[in-house]
Amino acid sequence: MTARVAVVGGGLAGITAALGCADAGHRVTLFESRNRLGGLTYSFDRAGLAVDNGQHVFLRCCDRYRALLTRLGVAGEVNLQERLDIPVRGQRLVSAGRPATRQHTTLGTAAGQYADGAEPAVIGGRLRRLPVPAPLHLSWALLRYPWISTAARARFVRAALALRAVDADDPRNDAESFGDWLRAHGQDRAAIESLWELVGIATLNARADDVSLALAATVFQIGLLTRSDAADIGWSRIPLGRLHGDAAQRALAAAGVTVVTRAKAAGIQRNGSGWSVSVDGDCAAADAIVLAAPPDAAATLLPPESVRLPSNWSVALDNSPIINVHVVYDRQVMAEPFLAGLGTDAQWVFDRTDASGLGDTAAGGQYLAVSVSAADDLVDLPTAELRRRFLPQLHRLLPATRAAGVRDFFVTRERHATFRPSPGSARLRPAARTALPGLYLAGAWTATGWPATMEGAVRSGESAVAELVSDYARTPAEEAVR
Repeated sequence: MTARVAVVGGGLAGITAALGCADAGHRVTLFESRNRLGGLTYSFDRAGLAVDNGQHVFLRCCDRYRALLTRLGVAGEVNLQERLDIPVRGQRLVSAGRPATRQHTTLGTAAGQYADGAEPAVIGGRLRRLPVPAPLHLSWALLRYPWISTAARARFVRAALALRAVDADDPRNDAESFGDWLRAHGQDRAAIESLWELVGIATLNARADDVSLALAATVFQIGLLTRSDAADIGWSRIPLGRLHGDAAQRALAAAGVTVVTRAKAAGIQRNGSGWSVSVDGDCAAADAIVLAAPPDAAATLLPPESVRLPSNWSVALDNSPIINVHVVYDRQVMAEPFLAGLGTDAQWVFDRTDASGLGDTAAGGQYLAVSVSAADDLVDLPTAELRRRFLPQLHRLLPATRAAGVRDFFVTRERHATFRPSPGSARLRPAARTALPGLYLAGAWTATGWPATMEGAVRSGESAVAELVSDYARTPAEEAVR
C-alpha cells in the first residue's frame, strides 16, 4: 500500500526517514521549521568564512551515518583516518595511585597536587592503534601514555576487560553511574580524566559521574573494545551545511520528496483513520507521520496517549550543552588536523582552515575551532570572558599561538545540543513505534541504544522507516487485528 507520509523535522533523523519512506514507494512531504535542512549540523557565513556551528566527527563504526553520506552523494567529501591517531597534550597529574573519589577535579587544577607546588609543563602523547585485534590494538599507546602510572595501566586493562562484559541492555546498568563503576573497578582520577573521559565526554556529552553505565558500555564496547578499527576518526572536508543540508535537498528532490521549509508544525492529530499536521494555519493530511523533532517539541506535539512515558519525560531527559570557541590566527599555529587537550577547557582543537575556505584566500592564517562538550559551566559566560579564559589555554597547548595575532574570536553555543545521558535515562527514551497506528518517532533521543550522535540520529530514522514499512506491508485483515 502506498501511503502519504508527513515527516516533521529536517535534521539527520528526518532526512533519513524521508528518504527511506520515499525509497519504499510512499509519497513523502517533509516539514522543517528552519529555512534549511540539517538540524543541529549547519553552517553560516562570517566575513566570507564558512563556519560550522560545531565540530562534528564520526567514527568508522558509524556504519549507518556513513551509509547516509553515500546516499546523499557526499561520501567523498569526508576524511577518515587509516588508523586511529589522537595527538594529546596536557599537564602531568601526580596520582596517589588510589581509586578516585567522586569529587575528582580537572587535571592540573587541584590545589597542592603537584609535588613542588609549581605548575608543570605541558607534555605530549598519542593514542594510536596498532594493526592487531582489539583490545590489544591500543596496548603500545597505553604503555607510552604519560598521564597514568604503570600500576594504573594494569588497572585500566582489567577495567576495560570488565567493561566488555557489561550488558548494556540490563536496566540495572542503565541505573548505575559510569563514574561509580569506574571507581569500583580501581580507576583513579588520572585514568578517568585522561583516558575514559577523553573519549567519553566527546561522545556522550557528559562526564563519567553523569553518564549511565549502559550507554558508556555501548560506546566503549562498539568504539574501542570489539573492532580494532572502529574508532578511526572521520570529519568533513567541506562545511556541514553543504555536507548535510544542501546534499539532502538534492537527494530528497531526486527521490520525489516534497520539502517545505519555514514550516513549523503547531499540532498533529488523528483524522479518522489518518492524520493531519497543522502548519502555519493550514492542515496537511497524511496516512502516517514520522515525528523527528527535538524532545521538547515532540512532547508538545504528541497526543497524550501515544507514548507510555512519565508525564514530564522530556523535562527529565534534560539537555546537555556544547560550545565551540572559534579563533582565527594570522599564521599557522598547529600542524595536526586536530588534537585533544587534558587539564584544560580546550577539550578538542580542530583545524578548520581549509573547510572554512580560509585556505583558499590570500589572507593566509589558520582557523581553529575548540569543541567543548558538557559545557554547563561555560555556555552562559560572555564571549569576552571566554576569550580571557581560552586564549591563554591555547597558548599552553600550542606555544606558536603566543606570537600569533588573533584576527577573530567568536563563540557558537548549542544549549540543547543533546539529551543528557544520565543514569536512568533509558526509560525516558521512547521507541520508534508509538501506541497510535501511523505515528512514529525519530531522533537521536529515542531508544536507539546509542548516545546522541549523528549515527544515533540516522539509526532512529531507519527504525521509524522499518516500522512504517512493516505496517503498510500488512494486509487489511492483518491491520484490523493489530
